[in-house]
Amino acid sequence: MVVGVDDSLKTKLLHWVHSSPLGGHSGRDATLKKPKQLFYWKDLHKSVQNFLTQCTICQAYKYDTSASPGLLQPLPIPKEVWVDISMDFVEGLPKSQGKDVIWVVVDRLRKYAHFVALSHPYSAETVAQDYLDNIFKLHGIPRSIVSDRDTIFLSSFWQSLFSALGVKLLLSSAYHPQTDGQTEVLNMCLENYLRCMCAQNPQEWCNWLSLAEWWYNTSYQFAIQLTPYEVLYNQSPPIHLPYLPRESNQYCS
Repeated sequence: MVVGVDDSLKTKLLHWVHSSPLGGHSGRDATLKKPKQLFYWKDLHKSVQNFLTQCTICQAYKYDTSASPGLLQPLPIPKEVWVDISMDFVEGLPKSQGKDVIWVVVDRLRKYAHFVALSHPYSAETVAQDYLDNIFKLHGIPRSIVSDRDTIFLSSFWQSLFSALGVKLLLSSAYHPQTDGQTEVLNMCLENYLRCMCAQNPQEWCNWLSLAEWWYNTSYQFAIQLTPYEVLYNQSPPIHLPYLPRESNQYCS
């Protein structure tokens, strides 16, 4: 725990918990959770609030997240992890290492997510293989999949494959993305992270995808009162201490 720190050190520590790749320019509450594990000073909450309101990256690249009015009918809450999942594509990205799409797959119960980079053109067969390579090997076959009406999810191959595996495919109503609001919100968080971290070099977003996945899964989620990492692994994520200038006598030439 840090006691009696000066303003300069406070700024460096707050920069680490908010603006670093592991901080991800998170919101106030998620940002506040991280420093409490390592240090504390009087008016820490106020310091975090002031730091966030002065963050030029957040002001430049984030947008209003106010909820739209109207009654919502939420999907039933799953009872086990990784048996009811949702998935969606983030498209319209600049080419990065030949990739221009992010496939987002999330556990509906405990929010744990995986981000898989894809490139156009892709088919139901290639997406199914990517599922095998990135999701199945870790979590097995789900009981249900929530998705929008992308042509991949409507294809005969996709429908036949998961029907044979006993997986129930739940498709959103046309022009109603809020059916899968959880994944839409996650997409927004991912887009904000990438926008804040590589806005000056957008063609490098693929290099940030693994860090984005770690950031999201180790960030506190108020809906579950834990981080997705803690739910899945039953332990707190390892804490990576920040590097502060002049702490090491080893320098790169």
